[in-house]
Amino acid sequence: MNPFEGMLCSAAAADLPLLGTAATVTGWLCIEHPGAWGRDVIGDEVLGPEITAELAARTSAAKVRPTLIRRPGRNEFAGTRTVLLVSSRPEGSWCERFEITDLRQLFDIDLHLVDGPPPGIGVRVEDPLVLVCAHGKRDQCCALLGRPIAAALAAANPGRVWEASHTGGHRFAPAVVLLPSGLTYGRVDSTAAEALLAAADTGEVSLTGLRGRSCYDPIAQLAEVAVRQQLPPLPTDALTVTPDPTPTTDPALAGAAIVTHRDGRRWRVTARTVAAAPRQASCGAAAKPATYLEPAAVEQRPALSAGLAERPGGLPARS
Repeated sequence: MNPFEGMLCSAAAADLPLLGTAATVTGWLCIEHPGAWGRDVIGDEVLGPEITAELAARTSAAKVRPTLIRRPGRNEFAGTRTVLLVSSRPEGSWCERFEITDLRQLFDIDLHLVDGPPPGIGVRVEDPLVLVCAHGKRDQCCALLGRPIAAALAAANPGRVWEASHTGGHRFAPAVVLLPSGLTYGRVDSTAAEALLAAADTGEVSLTGLRGRSCYDPIAQLAEVAVRQQLPPLPTDALTVTPDPTPTTDPALAGAAIVTHRDGRRWRVTARTVAAAPRQASCGAAAKPATYLEPAAVEQRPALSAGLAERPGGLPARS
């Protein structure tokens, strides 16, 4: 018998570690949509079939994640939508905000702009914003657990908190993403939510419930958090992570990454994949094999010189 049968997926996943579970996203297009959301932002055509098809093509080509957002609580559509264009790259992340009155105005935006500096097509958002997954049509845990967190956080931080469509990892609900950094959290209660936003306001990173930073792949996410756990609080951009090209001969290891502090210190973090008991990944779904990542080793390496450390990955600047 499946011991997790009948549980919410978030309860069934309560023993699974969070590290390395953030969705890998470096660009976001967040569109205000106060009405009902379907199960799939694009596939269910809640923005209309013509808009949805074109939006799907454009966001896919630019590798930008389309996300529906709405203000916590019940809000009627007033004819104007807020749109957030966000770059969550490891360095130089930014968020711009503008309003549209016609969804076709979205097609005036070159979404490839997320790969560069702030384009100035909207108002620069200086304070971190919070997305709380509340996508009940995708999974009931997000609605049951996410909406109360969004409401409480919005009451204390007006204008900075949005309910969001699927952000990835509903089994870790309540799920929260900070923009523009892409820091992603799970199992967040009200205290943890306030703490992660307070830390972001000072340029630091709360570690409670931290799953990873969305600009990295799972192993790099794990590596960054594993190093942060060994150090005093650091600014968001204090560490950069690059894949370790050294071949892994141990079949038990999933891979490795090099974490570099801007002062030149470096660490090699190896990760392993651990099997867990089968359980449902979504509410009502059948049980399937489950795995998670955990650090196998965090080894400090010789520091880079100051000049090299200033370059991502420790590469020297070209002349």
